[in-house]
Amino acid sequence: MELWIPITVAAAFLQNVRSAMQKHLKAVMGTTGATFVRFGFGFPFALFFVWILNQVVGYQLPALNAGFFVWAVIGGLGQIAATFLLVHLFSFRNFAVGTAYSRTEPAQAALFGLLFLSETVTPGVILAIVVSMFGVMLISVARTEFSWRALLTSVGSRTALIGLASGTLFGVSAVAYRAASLALGGPNFMMQAAVTLAFVIVFQTVVMGAWMLWKDRAEIGRIAKAWKPSLLVGLAGACASFGWFMAMTLQQAAIVKSLAQIEMIFTFASSVFFFRERINWLETIGCILIVGGILILLIVN
Repeated sequence: MELWIPITVAAAFLQNVRSAMQKHLKAVMGTTGATFVRFGFGFPFALFFVWILNQVVGYQLPALNAGFFVWAVIGGLGQIAATFLLVHLFSFRNFAVGTAYSRTEPAQAALFGLLFLSETVTPGVILAIVVSMFGVMLISVARTEFSWRALLTSVGSRTALIGLASGTLFGVSAVAYRAASLALGGPNFMMQAAVTLAFVIVFQTVVMGAWMLWKDRAEIGRIAKAWKPSLLVGLAGACASFGWFMAMTLQQAAIVKSLAQIEMIFTFASSVFFFRERINWLETIGCILIVGGILILLIVN
């Protein structure tokens, strides 16, 4: 088994944990604050990862270059914008439509990987991406009155366009992170990923911190009061991101993001075994499609 596979699965699991904790924080702070804590409380851990690899393991720090800075900034801003668009969807009554379209991220990452990095994917990988992507889209609308036919015919609606824009920006950020890490040229994938993560997460903390100082200073006070749970979110988020960055240094972003759909399986496992919730038939089909897409991906790789 190639190393990027278990790393991606672990990152997806940790991201699921982080998301669950962020939902808890929504009870004590706004959307901006709950989004900020993954960066603001995560960057100390990201810097610690670099320190461990350099001082304890003995890996040399890579030389930063213009290409790295450009790609890292593009990725950091793209991820922030994509997250805000995704959160904005929840203000719409039929937000499920946009959420479903935002799940096209792996397919869009494949396109941007081709455009920016000249990376191609095999027909088997394309099939895996399409199968798992439709599984996630099914799950996104499974608990609404919205029909699958209506979903396919609503591509021009406002929520669908916002969702597609979110997926586009997530796809761009994933490819940009891979490009930034590869631009470092060494000494190895772990240090390249750690340095990329450290720079990006500090950059995002500064950008979002400045935004809150300008637009919502009261949110900073709410974040400060919830610093203990926020610290746990930061730790889980930093560990998950470190996994994503390592995996995307080793493998194309589109392929990593396709396997990352396994996060939905973790989410449903939590719902069924811990919260005793029932899943409906559309969600079951969606899970089966995600697993099927992952199996195809593993077979062709």
